[in-house]
Amino acid sequence: MNDFSQSFEERLQEIEEYLDFLEALEQQVQSGTPQLGENGATITVKQQRILYSSVYLQLYNLIESTISRCLQAVSEGIIEEGVRPDQLSEDLRREWVRFVARTHTELNYENRLRSVLVLCEHLIQELPISTFEISKGAGGNWDYGLINSLGERLGFSLSVSRGTYQNIRRRIRDDKGVLELVKGFRNDLAHGSISFAECGEGVTVSELRDFTNRTSAYLREIIDCFKSSLENCQFLRPEHRPNNQENEIVSEQSP
Repeated sequence: MNDFSQSFEERLQEIEEYLDFLEALEQQVQSGTPQLGENGATITVKQQRILYSSVYLQLYNLIESTISRCLQAVSEGIIEEGVRPDQLSEDLRREWVRFVARTHTELNYENRLRSVLVLCEHLIQELPISTFEISKGAGGNWDYGLINSLGERLGFSLSVSRGTYQNIRRRIRDDKGVLELVKGFRNDLAHGSISFAECGEGVTVSELRDFTNRTSAYLREIIDCFKSSLENCQFLRPEHRPNNQENEIVSEQSP
């Protein structure tokens, strides 16, 4: 997970550097028409808006890549620990069966039989899990609600601090929070229902930086939640967790 956290920070740094560029451009606009070099081409308002709109794409990329790497960390952790299917928590065992038996994939009779035989072989011989990929789903619609639902699906607690929750849920524009706003603009651009110039209209670099700060603070806490779930072996059935963690978790949840 340390490598994953580093990857997150590197991607975030790319956005920060891009915002620095936009900020410098915005400062030039205040002094007159921005220009590339002393005798270079001028940058139009339309071009400036197109540059601004790219931030929404970068932020959504950060959101989806973070979720992808969190899920990858869970599946890799299970494989590295040599966990057997019977040791998995009920929620993660369901995900493993979904993956091995390919229950959500259209298969012909032979391929369906082959998948079921692989599942049976694991269970009969009590083999450790060697391959596992947790379905991400969502299809370009990641926001607070879907991330929260993902945690429930895996049996992980993805609770964030009150301040972060308020910042991520506060309505900014069109009755949407920052993640909903980013998701909406990303999908509108991807589906061609809005132009890049239209997307970047009426927004400032200061606002884009605020969106970035809110999003990154939330994602950092989500990463910490996944780290905690892995460290506490919440992917295992309570009786298989080391150091009798069942009792520890129960006591932490007690009022």
